[in-house]
Amino acid sequence: MTNSNILKDSFKKTAYKLSQHGPRNASVLQEAFESVDADLESDIYGDGAVIENFQDKIAAFLGKETAVFFPSGTMAQQAALRIWADEKGNKKIAYHPLSHLEIHEQDALRELQSMEPLLLGTAERLLTLDDIRNLSEPVSCILIELPQREIGGQLPTFAELEEISAYCRSNGIRLHLDGARLWEVTPYYQKSEKEICALFDSVYVSFYKGLGGIAGAILAGDADFTKESKVWKRRYGGDLISLYPYIVSADYYFDKRIGKMGQYYKAAKDLARRFNACDGVRTVPEVPVSNMFHVYFEKPAEDVEPILAKIHAETNVGCSGYLQAKPGDACGFELSIGDAVAEIPAERLDQVFELLGK
Repeated sequence: MTNSNILKDSFKKTAYKLSQHGPRNASVLQEAFESVDADLESDIYGDGAVIENFQDKIAAFLGKETAVFFPSGTMAQQAALRIWADEKGNKKIAYHPLSHLEIHEQDALRELQSMEPLLLGTAERLLTLDDIRNLSEPVSCILIELPQREIGGQLPTFAELEEISAYCRSNGIRLHLDGARLWEVTPYYQKSEKEICALFDSVYVSFYKGLGGIAGAILAGDADFTKESKVWKRRYGGDLISLYPYIVSADYYFDKRIGKMGQYYKAAKDLARRFNACDGVRTVPEVPVSNMFHVYFEKPAEDVEPILAKIHAETNVGCSGYLQAKPGDACGFELSIGDAVAEIPAERLDQVFELLGK
């Protein structure tokens, strides 16, 4: 990944951004706490109304029996996979080659849990039911990420998910959902979170990605599963004396943005269409299936950086502060659409694509 000072600095100076919800600064926490009673009691080591009420609220929303709040999704998912491995007496689990656990967690499952991940399919495409059927060894659990971020946020069809779920249940394989961006896929599927989560034995969701909270995650499942997850939360050091700043912000931004996912999805499709109309630019997928997609340029990063920096300076609209090298002497960046794009004056957005299309 390239992250030149010119591109990064030009991006930071822009007043408007294509991606996310706005600056991640102290105002995010201040806004969430504006209407909070100063006498609100904090949670203490996982107990108390502030954490218990939120856990119950999200468990019901996801259609699961119970839920546990974790400070991070990394911690939550490692706990989930270990629980299913112990249940089956089998430390082999399976997931996509570009799963977060495989490429962003420093081999934590192997180093901390002595678990053996098996990779399903190939990096450039979604995993399939045939990949699962062709596993060389029995596994205790399969993790599926919806959407698959590292390949542009692609999704299997809902019918394919149903087939995978049915196969796993008939073969005694637990199915876990990496739902870091679960909220964002409901407009494409035209299904509720409950309907999607019903296909999985356990579910992780994030409160800072599509929703824009400070941090934090929920792990949901049946009562036995979540009871064991609390043990692993303590073992991992996640049972902080108080988590209420994360919970208050998660609750606030959940209520504020959960109803906007269709709006973000429509904006993502509109933006992708405009990128694809520019020579030498394409998106993956061509038509987004959530609020996120990747923008690819048919030039190396050193050629694209000055173009984007010039656009930033002339329009005051930030496209990206980085470029990632891609095969074939190309480069690209990721966009996740939130509230910020709606703040861009239409004439400035038009100017971005006029300059990009030259």
